[in-house]
Formats: sequence, C-alpha cells, structure tokens
Amino acid sequence: MAEVKLSADLRNDFGKGAARRTRRDNKVPGVIYGHGADPKHVAIDSHSLMMALKTPNVLLRLDVAGKSELVIPKAVQREAIRGFLVHVDFLAVKKGEKVTVDVPVLTEGELAPGGNLLEHILNALPVEAEATHIPEGVTVSIEGLEAGHTIRAGDIELPRGSSLAIEEDAAVLQIVAAQTEPVEEEEEEAEEGEAAAAAPEAEEAPAES
Repeated sequence: MAEVKLSADLRNDFGKGAARRTRRDNKVPGVIYGHGADPKHVAIDSHSLMMALKTPNVLLRLDVAGKSELVIPKAVQREAIRGFLVHVDFLAVKKGEKVTVDVPVLTEGELAPGGNLLEHILNALPVEAEATHIPEGVTVSIEGLEAGHTIRAGDIELPRGSSLAIEEDAAVLQIVAAQTEPVEEEEEEAEEGEAAAAAPEAEEAPAES
C-alpha cells in the first residue's frame, strides 16, 4: 500500500468551540494516539484528507511540526446529512507492526439463474496485517452459487501476509431464495373484497305495526 503524505498542524485549543473554528478554516480536527505516547491533537486540510480517505485503511505519513508520523485512520466521524468530515482518530504505527483492521468484502461473478439474492452478513472482514501492507479489500467469487449457499470467513482467500481476526466459521455472505408471492390467491381475495363493497346494502324490513 502506498503512503499518502499530508501536512498537519498541532492544535492547542480543545472542545466543541475550537473544533468548529478548525472546521471553519477548512480543516479537520483529529487525534494521533498509540505506542504509549501522549495523544497529539492535529488539524488537517479537509479536502486533502477526504481524498486520502477514499482508500480504505489508507496509510498516511503526516508531517506534524517538522516530525514525520506514520498513521492509519481508526475512527472517522462524518456529518450525517452532507457527509463532510467532522473528526478523525489516527493510530500511530511502525513498519513491520501488525494491526487489526476491517477490510471491505468485494464480490465478482453472477449467481445461478433463478432470481436469488446475495446477502452481505459482513460488509467488511476483520484481518490482521502489517501496518504498511494492509489490503484494500478481499474479493469473493459468487459465480454460479445457488440459494442456501453460505460463504464463511475461512472460505475467503486472504492476501499474503494477512490473517483472519475473526472465527473461521463466521458467515460473511449467503445466497437466499427469492420469495414468490401468491399472486393468484391475493387477486381472488381482492376481487371478493371489491364485490362485497359494490353490493347494495340490504334494506331493513319495515316493522310490523
């Protein structure tokens, strides 16, 4: 995985008000932690960071006050409606160090004919990998699979140097049968309901005097 280099400013002001001011300056507040060191509060250009985060588990080399910090994003907060970055937690890493991350599960191929559906039980797979060799995703073939088939974590081929950080029998994907609706029965019930609604109400017989 290639490194993305970004500049980061140290932040000395904290709290919601300071974070809002940072965002008004088109920067994203963040915190770098790890290796037992004191957390570093930083601010990074919002557009540059947003583009970098388009790559899952991207490896970042941050220039912080003249010092280089190798980090990966661990918690990304976004504004609910517009999706802009609100805050990012970064984990400091070293080359050769193992980290546990969630990598996207991608699929290729076509299911067997019949209108069956693919259900993602897990959208991302927890794996352990070297911090500088984190896979961007894992690809699973669903070619020709039929309803009832389940793909488990242990069935997925991982990139070299990666290992599962989840039980092998954990379900990741499954093929479910397309549900067929009893169309004829529903149509008959609808017709009966319409006939009943259209029938004139019986007039009450006059009471005998």
